[in-house]
Amino acid sequence: MIMEKKIKSFARLLKIMDELRTGCPWDREQTLESLRHLTIEETYELSDAILKSDLQSLKGELGDLMLHLVFYAKIASESGAFDIADVLDNICDKLVERHPHIYGDVQVKGQDEVKSNWEKIKLRNGKKSVLEGVPLSLPPLMKAYRMQEKAGGVGFEWEKREDVWKKVEEEMRELLTEVESHAPKSRLEDEFGDLLFALVNYARYIGVNPDDALERTNLKFYNRFTYIEEMARSEGRSIATMTLGEMDNYWNQAKSGER
Repeated sequence: MIMEKKIKSFARLLKIMDELRTGCPWDREQTLESLRHLTIEETYELSDAILKSDLQSLKGELGDLMLHLVFYAKIASESGAFDIADVLDNICDKLVERHPHIYGDVQVKGQDEVKSNWEKIKLRNGKKSVLEGVPLSLPPLMKAYRMQEKAGGVGFEWEKREDVWKKVEEEMRELLTEVESHAPKSRLEDEFGDLLFALVNYARYIGVNPDDALERTNLKFYNRFTYIEEMARSEGRSIATMTLGEMDNYWNQAKSGER
């Protein structure tokens, strides 16, 4: 009964998509290219809902994203390229193939072996590099994380977490050396990039997603700084007229309120 309800709801979305594509001037004019930036925006809105642990908003954002997936498939079907059934069959086949420990006789001890098998299967299927699956347009922080994750999936990893931290310290010293020697900007960028890359790698070893961690810190900074601005306005002042000591005092108030 539950499965029937899910299938019925999905069929309803497909029917509505067909009706919108033929009846709505805006929907009729959309292309794969025109939807792309909207899909990226929807993905970020989904991310916001996750970070805020807002399940009600999450439900809505998942629906918006689901609409986009159906929309792309509908547009592709009009040229005979593929339809939504092809999309679903393709991902189902991929999941079965890449989970031989579920649909075959392969034995695994944990998620690390699952990820390792996943990358090896992709190489057998014609990929020239395990890094091919990392989109070039990914934000740099996430790109570093995904490249390291994929390389680790085929064994290109540090053996000990402590060694990863030593690498962070090494890169930090190299950056400070360049700064103190007044190195050109290009050298500073190189060393700062190396340090960030090493920190991203360490984040993986302690089970932290660096993008999520940075965004949470961004939100904390935003909330604390806007609190300072609110306090300034309540006093009939501009934040620009506050001393650093006054701003620090309100910053600490905002920080205490978070606890």
